[in-house]
Amino acid sequence: MKLSSWNFWQNLRSENKQFAVIGLGRFGRAVCETLHNLGYEVLAIDREEKMVNQAITDEISSHAFKLDSTEINAIKQVGILDFDTVIVAIGNYLAESITTTLNLKEVGVKFVVAKASSKTHKKLLEKVGADYVVFPEREMGLELARLLTKPRIIDKFDIDPDHSIVEIIVPDKFDGKTIADLEIRNKYGLNLLAVSAESEKFIINPKPTTILQKGTAIIVLGSNEDINHLPK
Repeated sequence: MKLSSWNFWQNLRSENKQFAVIGLGRFGRAVCETLHNLGYEVLAIDREEKMVNQAITDEISSHAFKLDSTEINAIKQVGILDFDTVIVAIGNYLAESITTTLNLKEVGVKFVVAKASSKTHKKLLEKVGADYVVFPEREMGLELARLLTKPRIIDKFDIDPDHSIVEIIVPDKFDGKTIADLEIRNKYGLNLLAVSAESEKFIINPKPTTILQKGTAIIVLGSNEDINHLPK
């Protein structure tokens, strides 16, 4: 994770209640609707009147405006500086996405999150000042591939591109053995954080004498390479 991304997430811990979303395609609408349903004030923006009217009809935002975000004066007039975080959800129009991101930073928007449609697009967004770039299509593709090829992984949280925290079904090879017997850190380079117990709860920092059972789950932390070397 880059330092700029780390700073972005650290600063988001403050009580930010206002978001603006530019681009009301499927991704932008989903962001608007989720934030709005969570009780945040959301400003929805799109250059297409039809998309703006649909947002108003579906009540997925607090306010909705039609404007061309590549026009810096239009951005200023809509009061965009009242919103600490602006999400640029224009993933499929490269020039519009980049110009919008640049305009937002030039007028002084504190945090800009931008959607990228390719690696080149991502690099360009970062160069013009995007504080955080998301790549939803790629991330969904990676997630689907993981689910299809690593069915034992129940859930996964990416710490950075090379390290993750994963919840996995206990491998057959681990069944009936204690954590001490398995020497997971020495043999696999992983830290075992939790073991599932009754009622879908987890025992955090389990004792070395804890016996692992087939059909239950464990949570481990480590490099993706080491996680992939776990037995099935």
